[in-house]
Amino acid sequence: MKPAPFEYHAPSTADEAVALLAELGDEAKAIAGGQSLVPMLALRLAALGHLVDLRRLDELRGIRHRDDGTVWIGAGTTQATVQRSDVVRAAVPLLSRATPLIGHFQIRSRGTVGGSLAHADAAAEYPAVALTLDAEMEALSPRGRRTISAERFFDGMWSTALAEDELLTGVNFPSWSGRHGFAIEEFARRSGDFAIAGATVAVGLGADGHLDRCAVGLFGLGPTACRARTTEAALLGTDPAEADADDVGRSATTDLDSVPSDLHGSADYRRRVGAAMVARAWRRAVQEALHG
Repeated sequence: MKPAPFEYHAPSTADEAVALLAELGDEAKAIAGGQSLVPMLALRLAALGHLVDLRRLDELRGIRHRDDGTVWIGAGTTQATVQRSDVVRAAVPLLSRATPLIGHFQIRSRGTVGGSLAHADAAAEYPAVALTLDAEMEALSPRGRRTISAERFFDGMWSTALAEDELLTGVNFPSWSGRHGFAIEEFARRSGDFAIAGATVAVGLGADGHLDRCAVGLFGLGPTACRARTTEAALLGTDPAEADADDVGRSATTDLDSVPSDLHGSADYRRRVGAAMVARAWRRAVQEALHG
């Protein structure tokens, strides 16, 4: 099938892009890599009057350290660029490890960081990584710039806190120091498919070897990616070597109340898979933190 007719716009600056979004209203949609939007348009699962192409906006691309210790990644940076980046591999290893799990290399060559985050698919890896690391999103509108925490950014199924005239321009990922470990695990029917269930774990150890930082993210288990906050709070201050990984997995998934049930599996099945993914990720992250 072919998309329904629309008008095409190719702004040369981010300010021009948000001005177009403000002028055209809900009839307009921004496109970056197009790996999610183009198939939806082609199948006529989505229709729009205006398409605002962001590919000319060089200011939305790049990876760099910031003075505050974070790593800034432009929203228009491709996933393949992130995968190849030595900066990301060293400073934001969880993001680096998540990237090869996204689709296939052809998709990563066109798909962008901002596109994945703004699409906000509950089974996607990048939203879970952003939540786990407490990333901050930078947004631009005709009213100016603002920063949105990852926790507030994802507010529903395929929905974010971005206004209609607002553009995601970049993401700031904290770079952890000291003894730490990161892991991501997911289960999919086939390599490159969206995950039936997945987990991200980030842990940091204090001088006494006990957990002083702990984050457990879940994806594919609800309308949005989420954090297992109760489990995290219970683990803080404990010796990670003494925690039973299977117990951590069960604890992280017990209170989930919106687990989907579809042709890929029942809600109970997804919850059990999710618990197993948390347990695997927990073991790997703790092993890295304890032994490097």
